[in-house]
Amino acid sequence: MRGEHAGYVYGAALGFLGDLIAADPRRGHPVAAFGRAAGAVERRLWRDHRGYGAAHAVLCAGGAAAGAALLQRAVRGGAPAAPLSLRGGAGIALTAATVWAVLGGTSLGREARAVGGALTAGDLDVARERLPHLCGRDPQALDGPQMARAVVESVAENTSDAVVGALVWGALGGVPGLVAFRAVNTLDAMVGHKSPRYRRFGWAAARLDDLAGWPGSRLTAALTVLAGPDRRGALRAWRADGGAHPSPNAGPVEASFAGALGVRLGGRLAYGGRVEDRPVLNGAAPPVAVPDIERAVRLSRRVNVLALVTTVAARAAVGVARAAVARRAVAAVARGAGGRGLMAGSVCGSEAGPV
Repeated sequence: MRGEHAGYVYGAALGFLGDLIAADPRRGHPVAAFGRAAGAVERRLWRDHRGYGAAHAVLCAGGAAAGAALLQRAVRGGAPAAPLSLRGGAGIALTAATVWAVLGGTSLGREARAVGGALTAGDLDVARERLPHLCGRDPQALDGPQMARAVVESVAENTSDAVVGALVWGALGGVPGLVAFRAVNTLDAMVGHKSPRYRRFGWAAARLDDLAGWPGSRLTAALTVLAGPDRRGALRAWRADGGAHPSPNAGPVEASFAGALGVRLGGRLAYGGRVEDRPVLNGAAPPVAVPDIERAVRLSRRVNVLALVTTVAARAAVGVARAAVARRAVAAVARGAGGRGLMAGSVCGSEAGPV
């Protein structure tokens, strides 16, 4: 396996472990810093126009990805006198730090359990206070069962957005891929919703997030089928209801979670000052109960681990394949050079021999 591929594999595993141990810091998180920078750019660029919104998305997400690419190149190049092992170690450290920064699986589970604990204790006020940490729904409009449903839906969707999607783009694009995915996802959360202010300005960010999230959401749904307690139910719900959701990426994930857990998701919700009636997912199942929150968190954790294994294995396989191709190419060149040498020797010998 080539050094860059091995470095990503080791770095991704270390970063994933770092998220499990340390989760997200409460202050000074790099994603929050990006959000502040994107907000400053928005204040300068905002117009009720798609073109300005597209410029905002390209400038913010493209700038973040370009900065990450320059940093990765600098780390790989290193000081001219630095040994390769030291530069490789720096590359692993950069990947590990980036993976830790962009993943949010542990914080997702922690916040979901906090709401679940409050609901179990019957403290709806605390549950409503904590729910906005997970999703943008209006908690005052929700009772206990509705909040439990909101938590399970958020755990399902963010399993893809906060973990699996990032790992997919990291395997494809390394550190720049990780940073670009998180930047696009953050922009969508900031400006991609259909409020009067962002209906046009946020259109590009929302569409870019749909595109970036497509592979991760499908992998999340597939891994949910493998990891869930009801595989047939997960696959059936994904096929039957995944396309009914207004989001092309949340639909397959939420439907597969609903089928795997044997619960009903979807329906009416209050979001951003408006009420929506969304399609019901896995409609024959009972509604979400508070204990289902813990089951959803555990399923999310299993899916995350499988996503790490799948993506690093794919990256490693690509590295092995490229190394094998390179070895065959070198061997072919060597054989060709050897053949030409023998031919040259034969011709010279015939000319130098006796007439």
